[in-house]
Amino acid sequence: MKITAIEPQKHDPDRVSVFVDGEFRMGVSMEIAHAAHLRVGDEVTEARLAEVERRDRGWQAREAALHLLAVRPRAAVELARRLRMKGYEPEVTDEVIERLRELGMIDDAAFAGTVVRDRVRLRPSGARRLASELRAKGVDEEVARDAIRDTFEGEGTDERELALRAAEKWRTRPGEERDRARRRLQGFLARRGFGGETIREVIDEVLPAGGSD
Repeated sequence: MKITAIEPQKHDPDRVSVFVDGEFRMGVSMEIAHAAHLRVGDEVTEARLAEVERRDRGWQAREAALHLLAVRPRAAVELARRLRMKGYEPEVTDEVIERLRELGMIDDAAFAGTVVRDRVRLRPSGARRLASELRAKGVDEEVARDAIRDTFEGEGTDERELALRAAEKWRTRPGEERDRARRRLQGFLARRGFGGETIREVIDEVLPAGGSD
């Protein structure tokens, strides 16, 4: 078998069409074609072509991963899950994730720190809610715990201060009885992931039992 033509693809300048014995055989990225030293006139085997296709599959998965990371940072587990949803094989996905890790483009600890910092500054939440969100994004439990602790320390805050800030955005309803308002605030803070003791302290400060309305 012989490569008879290598032509740029009209709708994707990063890819070329490879023709073998006068017939279209496959499309591959220009990067992979150069790396595989594909040239018109080369004698090729099915094994060599299959290897080029395998490498191109990895290139496509890498491009898909970079596109996802350009939208927003992601943990390795979440990124791998999205690639598998796009149809990439586990071994291809694993190779891409490992390579991006080596390049420093995937860092679960840094990712977790960014998520927690954003929540602390923009949407105060408790450690329990933060840990749950990070686990849902594929962050390891220990990494999540360290990110929460380090971010709280770095931001000079704690659960009680965050709960008070969250409570500042909560409002009582006109004519609402204090006990009912306290129950609603309790539910609001619980949904934000704050612990029971913190919730009780904040409610007593914001809506003291028996206080005037």
